[in-house]
Amino acid sequence: MFETATHRFIQGANGVTIHTVVMGEGEPLLLLHGHPETYLMWHKVAGDLAHRFTVVMCDLRGYGDSDKPEGLPDHSTYSKRIMAEDCIAVMGKLGFDRFSVMGHDRGARVAYRMALDHPEVVNKLVLLDIVSTYDMYALSSAEFAKALFHWYLLTQDEPFPEDLILSSRKMYFRNALHIGRYNSENDTSSEAFPQEVYDEYLRHYNMECIHAICEEYRAGECIDRFLDKEDLDAGKKITAETLVLWGANGLVEKFFNPLQCWLKFCINVQGRTLPCGHFIPEEAPIPLLAEVQRFL
Repeated sequence: MFETATHRFIQGANGVTIHTVVMGEGEPLLLLHGHPETYLMWHKVAGDLAHRFTVVMCDLRGYGDSDKPEGLPDHSTYSKRIMAEDCIAVMGKLGFDRFSVMGHDRGARVAYRMALDHPEVVNKLVLLDIVSTYDMYALSSAEFAKALFHWYLLTQDEPFPEDLILSSRKMYFRNALHIGRYNSENDTSSEAFPQEVYDEYLRHYNMECIHAICEEYRAGECIDRFLDKEDLDAGKKITAETLVLWGANGLVEKFFNPLQCWLKFCINVQGRTLPCGHFIPEEAPIPLLAEVQRFL
């Protein structure tokens, strides 16, 4: 897996070291994973993309083999703004001052924040199975809260969620890989997450990582959603051409009209569903590759 890739440790923002995996040749394409995974989530699509692009995969700060700095009282250590600056710094040190970005889940939140804050660096943008953090917190219902309970659990004050998750680490992690799927028909989880990949994800799920993930969700609640609202109120939009894809069996499809949500934030956006749940690159790699190759 990733036999031809090069692994590097590159300094991001504020001295944080980012584990970076590079493969292929061509125009630069940055891939950003989500929770609770690492760069490895791209293992079914990166090889094909590398035939056409220089593929750069980062472990976000707090995840995988990247640094996991202690959270500050205001949680700004893990705002999507600073996480985007990590990625821009990494790409700059690789020689790329402009590039396309594809992000899934939390990585997609980093990607769209990057496109809003630094439009000069983003060529094209692909967002997988999300709506904005602002839209997520604007929706309130018992059904939504039950389905996406972790959005509320992980934002609780330290150390409650950290200790709770660590006490049932394997159970919580297994549950996290099923979040975002409300239709269990044709569930291909065992195919989506082979044992060796699952074990590698779980290897990183220690207290240091769990704390970082909680801080990242806390930043979403107290920083990121307000940055989204500020941009909406100011009429600031993503100028990069944007493709939004979401799972037909996922919670984004169940609770939102994703394309309508992103029209508020984007000047030029298109989107559609794919036949899968939340973890698109692992559940539906072939349809994803077709859409991305067409768009990019």
